[in-house]
Amino acid sequence: MPAVVRGGRRQSSNQPAKRGAAPANKGRGRAPRNAQAIPGKMAAIGRLDLSPRAVVISIAAGVVLLGAVLATGARAERIGASIGHGLDGVTAGMGLKLDKVYIEGESPEATAAIQRAVQLNAGQAMTSIDLNAVRERVEAVGWVKSARVVRLLPNTLIIDVTEHDRLAVWQVAGQAWVIDGHGKVIPGADAGRYPNLPLVVGKGAEQAAAEVLPLIAQRPRLMSRLEALVRVDERRWDLRLKDGSLIQLPATNQDAALIQLDEMDQRRRLLELGFSRIDLRTPEEVAVRPSSADGRA
Repeated sequence: MPAVVRGGRRQSSNQPAKRGAAPANKGRGRAPRNAQAIPGKMAAIGRLDLSPRAVVISIAAGVVLLGAVLATGARAERIGASIGHGLDGVTAGMGLKLDKVYIEGESPEATAAIQRAVQLNAGQAMTSIDLNAVRERVEAVGWVKSARVVRLLPNTLIIDVTEHDRLAVWQVAGQAWVIDGHGKVIPGADAGRYPNLPLVVGKGAEQAAAEVLPLIAQRPRLMSRLEALVRVDERRWDLRLKDGSLIQLPATNQDAALIQLDEMDQRRRLLELGFSRIDLRTPEEVAVRPSSADGRA
């Protein structure tokens, strides 16, 4: 079973040995010229030669390499990069090449943007994939709240996405936006695709919506009749119903005002019979204005 690597690289420990392979040298040795890539499978790891002659040769090679790095000065970084590229080539030759990318948790609307952000090519060495860079690119997509990237050897990358929740559609200055539970606009979200989300209108409505919407959601009779919540003077809400009725909530103690509305609805079935306006701004003086014959207040 292939090993799972989270945030780094790890080789499977149960791979069979391959005869005649060169010493591993911490994964940076050059593959034999006659080695053949085995797509989709882990290549065999050569047996380690610990004979005195091999140890002496290894120490000498290490001294030569160190001396070369010290002598090159600024070029040491380029040498390290070249060695890294060589390692990637060996890894790809062993069959550790990207073949599948699975994205989980994304919505259909966000899929295309997330796929573009991945920016990986099929066939590239698994060791060349920077997991943190992939995660950062995916999290830069407006839909995405967080992402987790897992490298699954030999050839698979899994990207687990958590998207922003869709709280409401916010309308202001003639434009409509989809907002999340923190009142932030979700870039790229088409408000027209969410007709079932509550509509909040006015300046400051996006920031205050998270407080009042859960209270209304607890009242299905009211929620089913709601057309929009209109923010008034950035202090309080007017609830506009689909039949044209208006419910005026106070700036504070909104839950208590909605409880009053529940009691009145239970006694008189106001939400079914209809009304022009209910003023709940003053708890001691609740005012109900019946609908007029022509439907206007």
